[in-house]
Amino acid sequence: MPDPGGPPPPAPDPQPEAGLRPSEPASDPQAGRAAPARRRILIVANQKGGVGKTTTAINLATALAAVGSRVLVVDLDPQGNASTGLGIPAGRRHCGTYDLLAGAAALPEATMPTGVPGLDLVPSTVDLAGIELELIDMERREYRLREALRPSPAGLRRAEAASAAQAGPEPGGSAGVGPDYDYVLVDCPPSLGLLTLNGLVAADGVLVPLQCEFFALEGLTHLLRTIERVRRGLNPALEIQGVVLTMADTRNNLTNMVAADARAFLGDKVYRTVIPRNVRVSEAPSHGKPVLLYDMRCAGSRAYIDLAREVIRREEARAP
Repeated sequence: MPDPGGPPPPAPDPQPEAGLRPSEPASDPQAGRAAPARRRILIVANQKGGVGKTTTAINLATALAAVGSRVLVVDLDPQGNASTGLGIPAGRRHCGTYDLLAGAAALPEATMPTGVPGLDLVPSTVDLAGIELELIDMERREYRLREALRPSPAGLRRAEAASAAQAGPEPGGSAGVGPDYDYVLVDCPPSLGLLTLNGLVAADGVLVPLQCEFFALEGLTHLLRTIERVRRGLNPALEIQGVVLTMADTRNNLTNMVAADARAFLGDKVYRTVIPRNVRVSEAPSHGKPVLLYDMRCAGSRAYIDLAREVIRREEARAP
């Protein structure tokens, strides 16, 4: 959560509230509140590529940070697009998710700040491409990410002792865990291999981007079966946080048909917010910025702000 000893982190846009108001009454007491009761780990997953998964991860994280949450993005995709989209080029990624999964670094060592206040990143490095082969021979291979993000008391004490011996506790959080993040968003690769399995085992909830095309519905069925198997065998607490429709073109009949089918099949699990096809969303990664920093007023930015609002409301509704 934001540091109680000081004000919440500043929003990434000079006038963030202007972008948060279009569909929200100004008198809403929850408009500036984004922190859940405890750290929530949400993975953004879909085994089909090109559905807006990474775009959703970085822009949702930016929107959550804009309303005062401490957010961590974990780039679990060897392609490293989330890292690039947050302005971290390959040359600056010296420690990241590979080191975290291999046990070579604790979370604070693998984490780096981004240009968005309140938003940190565990970047993807080139070594991550070979980690699945290495994981095969590791103990508790499905739990590597979970144990890195939720260390056991014994592991936490060891990390705190090592950190204190070197440089003392990190300001704003526990020495072994890093800052007290409200949300951890994990960007998974477009597959259902060991990397995605690690994300599913570590997560509290799954956020599924669904492109408004026919083949995307077939892929969703496979993903839902995988989530159910993980829930039964490895992570009973895993739930579907929501399904977000992406790359929507309401002028296209197919978009409307896919949206209707998804809502009929999944009901309230499908977010009301729909992410439209938008050229500014496509341009933003080439500038190393989330679209909310690249063009706050475009349709894509407004949609991701609305999506963040829905995520917050769902988290508040499930809190005891």
